Amino acid sequence: MMTSKIKSISKSGTHLGQLRFNSLEKWLEWQESLHFTAIELGLERCRRVANNMGLLKPAYNVISVAGTNGKGSSITMLDKILRNADYKVGRYTSPHLLRYNERICINGVGVSDSELCESFDRIDRARGEISLTYFEFGTLAALDLFRQHNVDLAVLEVGLGGRLDAVNVLDADAALITSIDIDHQQWLGDNRESIAREKAGIFRNKAPAVCSDDNPPQSLLDCADALGTPLSVLDRDYKLTIGHGEWSWETNNILFEHLPRPMQFCDFQLQNAAGVLMVLEKIKHDYPVSLENIKQGLSSFRLNGRMQFIPGRVPKILDVAHNSESVRVLVKNINKIPCLGQTHLIVGMLKDKDHPEVFKVLNNIADSWNIITLTEERGSDAKTLISELKSLGISENVVEYANVGYALEQLDELSMTGDRIIVTGSFLTVGAALEHLYQELP
Repeated sequence: MMTSKIKSISKSGTHLGQLRFNSLEKWLEWQESLHFTAIELGLERCRRVANNMGLLKPAYNVISVAGTNGKGSSITMLDKILRNADYKVGRYTSPHLLRYNERICINGVGVSDSELCESFDRIDRARGEISLTYFEFGTLAALDLFRQHNVDLAVLEVGLGGRLDAVNVLDADAALITSIDIDHQQWLGDNRESIAREKAGIFRNKAPAVCSDDNPPQSLLDCADALGTPLSVLDRDYKLTIGHGEWSWETNNILFEHLPRPMQFCDFQLQNAAGVLMVLEKIKHDYPVSLENIKQGLSSFRLNGRMQFIPGRVPKILDVAHNSESVRVLVKNINKIPCLGQTHLIVGMLKDKDHPEVFKVLNNIADSWNIITLTEERGSDAKTLISELKSLGISENVVEYANVGYALEQLDELSMTGDRIIVTGSFLTVGAALEHLYQELP
């Protein structure tokens, strides 16, 4: 295998020796082909490498966040509020939209290419002959860089499931389970009960946990009881009340009133926010935050690709919804926004998603379907998606495009004033749209 002859020097001036690669792009390309499969659930490989690196008992506390939808939003809110209270926070999320560096942030800022390359080199040396997946490399890099930066607290997104996800090599000091729905059936099961059992794998004995799903599967509650995990559940142990332009949150003898909405048209974000406040209540003895910290964090909350509005002659809404629950939420939110003209959808999806269920929901708002191919290994081609649309009786105003950028250009030309464009179906679809639109913005 080709190796770089370039030597690297860390920030501290210490020689790290020869790196396998001297660019982030080359490291990531190599990681994608290192393991025999892109996804392999299991903790043994990652735990052995983490143990070799001394990462399994970090000095910082850990909040692990699992669930089907709402993880990224909940993590971003936690991150903002805790940083408002002057804690140094490490944030790990996946996938990314534009740059890999988005996945690992220190105090809201993505780590640099050089830091990632140095971390990957440390992991490469520590793994020996152990094969790691792309996601496992990234997870270990996050834990390594959080130690390097001496964070006070790390908020970690569980990538897939919970019990066997690489993030679960660390014991969570607090756990948050967001909404649970049918997704990743190949790995997690085809019903909410089995999926919830996998999510509950991040629970630990006596470590506090929160569930922000307003209808949690019984299996989740049973797992918490069996493990001795003190679990707080929405509408049982805490609740939210929605008012005009604001909302309130309550648990035990605590009441927060006149809270700002995280996003104007997204009631679902209030459910996420309520879970976040319960987590903060659970950890307040170690990490106290003020009501003002909370209000500032909620009012400043923004997250690319979640009901992201881009104004213009033909406004665009970008949302990474990719399963039936998240698409139902998207449609509900879209229906709250007045539109004088037509709604044009740009859709690209991964192969392993339930395309027919997603299409049935989106058809409630679609005046035209503009289908694109995702060329990545897990991506579905446009012809397959169009065939599935036809099998549902959707054949009018369906157009195939080679990529998102071309679809956006054509729809910008063809759309009338009052129309709108919605880009959805996958992180990859929305990421490509953001890349195209950012290049166009002055």
